[in-house]
Amino acid sequence: MSLTIHYAFLPATDHEASLAFYRDALGFEVRNDVGYGDMRWITLGSPDQPETSLVIEPPAVDPGLTDDERRTISELMAKGCYARVVLGTTDLAGTFERVQATGADVVQEPADQPYGVRDCAFRDPAGNLIRINQV
Repeated sequence: MSLTIHYAFLPATDHEASLAFYRDALGFEVRNDVGYGDMRWITLGSPDQPETSLVIEPPAVDPGLTDDERRTISELMAKGCYARVVLGTTDLAGTFERVQATGADVVQEPADQPYGVRDCAFRDPAGNLIRINQV
């Protein structure tokens, strides 16, 4: 059996700000932008990886969640510890400079990690942690 990652979902509280971060700062292409009532899902991905996409979605959109669960998700997002994704680049220094120049929230400048990778980290506009590894 062979499985591949097709979509990963990240919550967004401001879809326009998230769109600017993923499209303009990271260079992802917009693949789909769907609205439903006052909700919106934006599918983005690297032009070099057409089979894998990130979907920016409304937070706590699952209809099965309770009000307490929605509140907990909102609190975790506000602390920046609800969702994360790790990206890879062949030019970590250049990527860091490009993203930093957009005013993105820098969590960590490029550094060698004790677990064997060199990476940096940002928070997207919703507080999601975005780590970028040198590959």
